[in-house]
Amino acid sequence: MHLSRVGISKLCFLLSLVFCAFLLLLIPGLQPPRRQGDLPQPLPQGKTGWVQGGSVNQQPLKPNVLQLIRAAAPGPDTEGGLDMKEWPVGLLQTVDKRSERAEVLGRNLSAYDPDKRDSSAYSRSTSRQGLPVKEPLKQEDIFIAVKTTRKYHKSRLDLLFQTWISRAKKETFIFTDGEDKELREKAGNQMINTNCSAAHTRQALCCKMSVEYDKFIESGKKWFCHVDDDNYVNLASLMRLLSSYSHTRDVYLGRPSLDHPIEAAERVKSDGSISVKFWFATGGAGFCISRGLALKMSPWASLGNFISTAEKIRLPDDCTIGYIIEALLEVKMIHSRLFHSHLENLQRLPIDTVLSQVTLSYGGFESHRNVVSIGGIFSLVEDPSRFKTVHCLLYSDTNWCSSKRRP
Repeated sequence: MHLSRVGISKLCFLLSLVFCAFLLLLIPGLQPPRRQGDLPQPLPQGKTGWVQGGSVNQQPLKPNVLQLIRAAAPGPDTEGGLDMKEWPVGLLQTVDKRSERAEVLGRNLSAYDPDKRDSSAYSRSTSRQGLPVKEPLKQEDIFIAVKTTRKYHKSRLDLLFQTWISRAKKETFIFTDGEDKELREKAGNQMINTNCSAAHTRQALCCKMSVEYDKFIESGKKWFCHVDDDNYVNLASLMRLLSSYSHTRDVYLGRPSLDHPIEAAERVKSDGSISVKFWFATGGAGFCISRGLALKMSPWASLGNFISTAEKIRLPDDCTIGYIIEALLEVKMIHSRLFHSHLENLQRLPIDTVLSQVTLSYGGFESHRNVVSIGGIFSLVEDPSRFKTVHCLLYSDTNWCSSKRRP
């Protein structure tokens, strides 16, 4: 009797082991099948969905690629993100490691608004599933508006015609407030006398911007870029930047002069007002707007409406541009460190990045010289703005550059 009980116990133990082994085999089969979207996605190879040379093909990004980019976004190089050296080969091929990499990604580089670097600028400047789509762009597709006033025709415009405008005569339009025979001979029909006041007032500035906008719409060109008469425009950098976006999408590129959004009182018909906050690109550094976005601005900007819109918020021309785009159309400005005005300390711009910027400026020749620190064949006395020096470094085949080098 005792032996039979022992035998039964052993038999039950063996059966239990067999049953457990059977259950282990069944467990994977009981799990629901994995969906295709849950499977690990391989990193794209070659050209699929990656930025190459500042351009992006139209393949949508895989989820893990987007996460990679967002992980690297917090810092300009390694700060708070991945080291750029760890990015796949061929991801970025641009001149300026810090500025250009960020521009082609559509990242918001503004140190003034770090919370928006990854989301707002990225979402506004990209396609639904990927990065900005590079499009074929010719220099003739760009409308460059230079705002000036009669008293600066000689002292400022002569320098621009000698340097960068000489390389973009057909694309550059001079907006001034008085007739000038000598300037007319240089610019021809691309000198536009706005008949606006020569005073540096809000009304006069908005009057000129209103004419600039209408002339751009009439031109049929893809991009509207506004600069002042103390800006140097690096045409190659401008082309590289704009070709990273589609002119049919909503693109507003520029640099703020403030470290926070501006707040304005928006007047309404009932004599009351509401507060509105928005970013704007300072006109002193220059800014660019895609044609697709410019056309949407029409109700508030075309045929003199720009002036009435500016009166509504009582702010200058560049602020009004930001108000229309950010506050009314709800399109976020893409902050760019490639644009520069005399309002910043230009001497702090790294020398090895000067030639990759989109715009440069100058100011304060007397007590405090505010120019880029770059050496060349011209002394500070010969070239106080440093525009001639920059131009000769960019275009060494220029006649007066080569003649200067001769002993």
